[in-house]
Amino acid sequence: MTAPVHAPRPARASLPALDGRLPARRLLPALLVLALTGCAIGPDYRRPALDTPAQFRAVEGWKAAAPADAIERGAWWELYGDAELNALICRLEDSNQSLAAAEAAWRQARALARGARAAFLPTLDGGAAASRSGSAEGVAKSYDASLGASWEPDVWGKLRRQLEADEAGLAASAADLAAVRLSQQAELVQSYLQLRVVDEQIRLLDATLEAYRRSLRLSDNQYRAGLVPKSDVTQAQTQLKSTEAQRIDLDYQRAQLEHAIAVLLGASPASLRLAARDGLPALPGLPPALPSSLLERRPDVAGAERRVIAANAEIGVARAAWFPDLTLSASGGYRSAQLAEWISAPNRFWSIGPQFAMTLFDGGRIRAGVEQAEARYDETVADYRQSVLDALREVEDRLVQLAVAEREADARRAALDAARESLRLIDNQYRAGTVDYLSVASAQTAALSSERSLLDLQGSRLIASVQLIAALGGGWQGLEASAGE
Repeated sequence: MTAPVHAPRPARASLPALDGRLPARRLLPALLVLALTGCAIGPDYRRPALDTPAQFRAVEGWKAAAPADAIERGAWWELYGDAELNALICRLEDSNQSLAAAEAAWRQARALARGARAAFLPTLDGGAAASRSGSAEGVAKSYDASLGASWEPDVWGKLRRQLEADEAGLAASAADLAAVRLSQQAELVQSYLQLRVVDEQIRLLDATLEAYRRSLRLSDNQYRAGLVPKSDVTQAQTQLKSTEAQRIDLDYQRAQLEHAIAVLLGASPASLRLAARDGLPALPGLPPALPSSLLERRPDVAGAERRVIAANAEIGVARAAWFPDLTLSASGGYRSAQLAEWISAPNRFWSIGPQFAMTLFDGGRIRAGVEQAEARYDETVADYRQSVLDALREVEDRLVQLAVAEREADARRAALDAARESLRLIDNQYRAGTVDYLSVASAQTAALSSERSLLDLQGSRLIASVQLIAALGGGWQGLEASAGE
């Protein structure tokens, strides 16, 4: 046999309100006591267990700690000691559109939580109506004025669980807002630092081009004097033009970074111009010990846990559907066929009493809702655990990257010193006529490559420091205060 196409509608058993009868007066206090002493349906929240290491391998001093996402992160971008960067961050706070959208989502969650709190209070409604109707017997008039009140006691804890879920959703939305803010700040800082690295690359290539032009003039003069072959001049020209092409490409890279910064500031790409300058912002130094409480400040991890809390509470909301709804209501007013006698004692009416309603048969809809809520909880637990694992990986990656890059920088500085010395020696030999220009060009290329590689590495270290700060939830400022607590 096949199942019916339409599921049967749930039948609801109800107890009609009592019209001025004495038993209702005795029943109301008992129902109120029951409402105040009722238990909340569903499991109480417990943080999911996590298998996390006692410390990170890259840096000593990590210890397990409780979440502390409410700790003030401070102006972490000030670690780079750049006043222009600080000013750009202030503009970001005022005009970034991703932040504006996240803030609006947070206000929606706040309104939802307020609505859940309002469900605990009685509802009052009133109305007045006048009607005129006709039939074979003639025309009838009716005037009606009424005032009613109703209240749903939270006997089974359904409203409390819903409030718990909505407040956890509000906390998760606040964490999302903080995560977007941190992400946009980190993106702006990275783009700004990359732009300053490009400025240094431009300065280096401009100086290199000037040196290559001098070399070309020297080769051309020696060729005219018959000291070197024509190939030396063409080799110098090739090297010069190739480097000029690299220099032109840097203009495009710089424009892209300026455009990215402008969009982050909520401005059109063509409206922002950042003047070039020499030097790179300072690289923040890592403190000797970084407690794991810093990692617990990550807003994405906090948001993931708040969603677990909300999903856990939703299980209670779903289970409460098994139990009857209780509503206490009262109404009264005046009803008359004559306007002149409308508001008078004989035309007064009133009604007061409780009403029970529950689902007797729904074809498994409530059970399916409970199973859905439990599955959603399992999903949020898995997402929370994954967010913690991702956070651990990101911190480990950045710590290792910074440690390795520091050693690599020492090696690249030594390589640059050697390349410069080699260029000086070969240039002297060329002027003395003992080597051809190909040797000079090779030495110049090696020196330029070493210097650009060192600049790229310095930029990578700056970017890695920003990524570490973001992975830690906003730097390590306030470390002494948090350690003292």
